[in-house]
This record gives sequence, structure tokens and C-alpha cells, in this order.
Amino acid sequence: MSEKPKYKYTLYSYFRSSCSARIRIAANLKNIPLEYKYIHLVKGEQHGKDYVALNPSESVPTLIVNDLETGDEVTRIRQSVAILEFFEEVEQRNGVKLLPGPDDQVGRARVRELVNIVACDVQPVTNLRVLNFIKPLNIEAKQWQQHFMTLGFRAYEGLVKVYGGKYSVGDTVTMADCSLAPAIDGALRFGVDVQGQFPHIWGVWEEIKQLDAFKNGRWDNQEDTPEELRSNV
Repeated sequence: MSEKPKYKYTLYSYFRSSCSARIRIAANLKNIPLEYKYIHLVKGEQHGKDYVALNPSESVPTLIVNDLETGDEVTRIRQSVAILEFFEEVEQRNGVKLLPGPDDQVGRARVRELVNIVACDVQPVTNLRVLNFIKPLNIEAKQWQQHFMTLGFRAYEGLVKVYGGKYSVGDTVTMADCSLAPAIDGALRFGVDVQGQFPHIWGVWEEIKQLDAFKNGRWDNQEDTPEELRSNV
């Protein structure tokens, strides 16, 4: 039996942010309503004084958690993996779990391992602040993206061969899939041959992209997605 919701959530997001997409997908899977505020990263809104006071990392997402009854702020969470873990610990709305239960320590470690490949090895070296830094160094951004994404996906592929089933870990969607899906979107955008190089990842992707939670959380289906980039589906 699901518990009565305790919290109201406001998510600061950007349509192209893969870290924000992880949260949007997970919230959709778990039936967690989110109120959105949009931070345009390309325009530099993350560096504005008010937002820096909210998130010193000058990045998205930022989750504001308020008590549903009193409206009082409970906490602010400024990293996507911490938000995913928080949702797992406090939200029981529809009973969907994105991390195996505490009796399956091995399964939990496998999910977290894959999440961290994306969160630590793929995303940080391919995000906007890194690309802006390398511009004066005469390093071609697409080549940079392809190189580091390929390294991360190679590791993920090796583990999915062992752990995977229909999804990244077995036949149940987990937070690993919430992290993987937007990373694949980014890889495809920059010309990584995911299908040819990483067949196990591609098989998981074919399953993930059919889910309504993914479609609704994807970069091309957000209120702040420019009209010319919106999905027609």
C-alpha cells in the first residue's frame, strides 16, 4: 500500500541537460509530480547571482523539497544521483522502485556502479563547461565528445553483458536506465555509433525509449525545448 505523499518538489532544469533528464524520467516512472523552473545553460543563467546562491555548483538540476502540508522548505538537493537516491528513500506513491531492495545488496551495487559510470566517467567530461573550456585549445568538440563517451560506454557495455537483461540490470527498470537513456541521446547527437559498437547497450536503449516515462522526460519534449527541436510524437 502506498504512503501518503509528504513533499512538494520544484526542479530547476534545462531541456538539454542529461542530469536533469535523469530526474524527469525517474519522477515519471515513480509518478512524482514536479514543478519546473528553467535555467538556460547556453545563455549562462546558471551563473546568475540568485541561482548561484541556490546552487553553488552553477549547474542543474536543483531540487527544492517543501513540506506538502505546511509549505516549509525541507531541503535543497543539487546533484542528480543524490536526488535519485532521495526519491528512492522517501517516495512510495505508486510502489515503483528504481533500486533493488535492501536484501539484494549485490543488485544495489550493480545499479549504482552503472549509474556512476555515466555520472562520473561520461557526463562530467562532456558537459557544457568543459566544452567551453576547450574551445581556445583548438580541440574539436565533436571529437572530444566521441572519445570520452566511447570510453564510458565501453565500460558500461562490458558490465551490461554480465548484469543486463531487458534493461541494464536484469528485467526491471532501475536508476541505471534513467541515467543511461539521456547519455545515449547525447552520444547519438555527437555521432557515436552506439548501435554498432555497443550492442548490449543498444538493446537496452530499444526497450527504454518505448516507455512513456522516458518519452515524457526526454530532452525534445519539455516546456523549455525550442519549438523547432520538439518531438512530433
